[in-house]
Amino acid sequence: LKKINLKCHVLCALWELHCQLYKNLRIKQVFGANLGVAAPVWEAALHLCRYLEEQSVELRGKRVIELGAGTGVVGILAARRGADVTLTDLPVALLQLQANVSANKPPDGWPSTPPTILPLSWGQDHLNFPSDWDLVLCADIVYLPETYPLLVETLAHLCKNGAVVLLSSKMRKEHKTPSFFEEFLPSRFDVELVHRDDKQNNNIYRAFPL
Repeated sequence: LKKINLKCHVLCALWELHCQLYKNLRIKQVFGANLGVAAPVWEAALHLCRYLEEQSVELRGKRVIELGAGTGVVGILAARRGADVTLTDLPVALLQLQANVSANKPPDGWPSTPPTILPLSWGQDHLNFPSDWDLVLCADIVYLPETYPLLVETLAHLCKNGAVVLLSSKMRKEHKTPSFFEEFLPSRFDVELVHRDDKQNNNIYRAFPL
């Protein structure tokens, strides 16, 4: 469902994700509000949501942080499955994240705690965050080569106590995405390809700190 708000020149879309455990998630995508790549639900996020469901990844009671959360769809799904979730992105995306968290509160309340929403700039303020996570989630955040060292530095800090990272990414050669998983990330992590969608050119990796 899409509608154009002519008054504020913002295009909004409601997107529904059907899952095995929950009827749907309602995710608002705001285009034209200076959100850039944080506005849409990317295919890589859908792949990661399906992976969490199909692989029955245990989330209840786990401390989970999502990087570059954008619309928040992956982290919100994790929170609805019982994880204690922190959603992070640049400050410009936080209002959209808050709106989607509020729109997806289960009728009987969050199984654990409501998702926390915080700003995080990789390589700059990551040290303000703890390192006691169980799982780090990342969906389609590997597309700017100049940020790759900053992302690895941030992941290494967040995973000091042994957190697992799940990264879902469209493998864009023009953005040197393969080099992140073949060169940058292996410098600090043991990296394993756990799912490949040839049609969508999307990979999901699991990474453990060395």
